[in-house]
Amino acid sequence: MTLAEVIGTLETAYPPATAESWDAVGLVCGDPALEVRKVLFAVDPVAVVAEEAIAWGADLIVTHHPLYLRGTTSVAATTPKGRLVHTLIKHDIALYTAHTNADVANPGVSDALARAVGLTGDLVPLRPFPDDPWRGLGRIGTLPSPVPLGDFAERAAEGLPKTSWGIRVAGDLSRPVSRVAVSGGAGDSLLGTARAAGVDVFLTADLRHHPASEFMEADGPALIDAAHWATEWPWLDSAASILASSGVNVETRVSATVTDAWTRGY
Repeated sequence: MTLAEVIGTLETAYPPATAESWDAVGLVCGDPALEVRKVLFAVDPVAVVAEEAIAWGADLIVTHHPLYLRGTTSVAATTPKGRLVHTLIKHDIALYTAHTNADVANPGVSDALARAVGLTGDLVPLRPFPDDPWRGLGRIGTLPSPVPLGDFAERAAEGLPKTSWGIRVAGDLSRPVSRVAVSGGAGDSLLGTARAAGVDVFLTADLRHHPASEFMEADGPALIDAAHWATEWPWLDSAASILASSGVNVETRVSATVTDAWTRGY
């Protein structure tokens, strides 16, 4: 398979046109004519992921987060990002990003998160596209049966990869929860949407003190705040399976390397 063919399959599932206007998705480096035999999936394009790709013999790294989100005028090896580009090119490893286009896809990042924390049945977007009710940000689903918030929090912690951050819970731990909203990555912007949806709990990442405090004071749903990396990691297996189910003849691997920025909690 060529790199162009692999990208074509990924972009069928995650159309670049659905990415936010500020986003930077697509091919970062690599020759579209390059033969691809091994594809490594990871959340972050960082040095430790490049080292894993080199050791495994990967031809392509697919990441969720962009390398250059705000653009650059130089890829000199005087910066960590520049060194990463040099390393990848030196070892003939391509880098491709699917970010907000993977967030809104069906299935996408939040579908994988929902399944990881135990939601079952049909999932619907928390904030659907106006012209497509099956695409959009976040997902709403249900648990097999109502459980106390504390029990669901434990289930969520078990379903997500371990980080020093763990998870934080806001709300009465004995409160029964059944209908759950999730959103991979930073979810501050969806707090009002989660309240309007009438869910029992909203699980996301990167919640700030004041928005979360005001949300709880206004009798919003319970909140579960997980590590950003952990909420997006379940998507990697889903993305890898798209290549397999599409008949793309490549070997895939999901990186288990924890690239969360926080390394220890006290």
